[in-house]
Amino acid sequence: MARNVRVLHCRPEDVFDVLGNGWLYPSWVVGASRMREVDEAWPDTRSALHHSFGVWPALVNDRTIVERYAPPRLMVMRARGWPVGEARVTLEVKTNGDHTLVRIQEEVITGPARFIPRPIMDLLLHWRNTETLHRLAYLAEGRAASARLLPRQSADEDETPVP
Repeated sequence: MARNVRVLHCRPEDVFDVLGNGWLYPSWVVGASRMREVDEAWPDTRSALHHSFGVWPALVNDRTIVERYAPPRLMVMRARGWPVGEARVTLEVKTNGDHTLVRIQEEVITGPARFIPRPIMDLLLHWRNTETLHRLAYLAEGRAASARLLPRQSADEDETPVP
């Protein structure tokens, strides 16, 4: 089972803002190349992302399903990637001082990829998830920084009409 950890310079809520937006999935998950559809209930348990992986013209359509969603601490997904197989991906998020610690754990659970020797598979997944966390950090930290720069307008504030 491959495990990676990264310190992010944002709050756990910023990480879950990214995880909760299914359309951002190919932006942070290495191998996912495009989104086709996001279930209306995303990221609730049993909701799915319908994505493609690979490189055009060799794209494979598949989906990722939420097994458990407990923001701002935990998200567990079952990532399908047939004909390779399926993996369980667990993202654990916790506060670490002024920062956030994100751990991703991935294990192949079904399909032909189960027959790849574990040390080799763990090495490949570790390499892939290092970049996955790197991308997630850019998105979460970037969203956090822009939220600090742009004042948020409350719903009850009057908007000045534009002439």
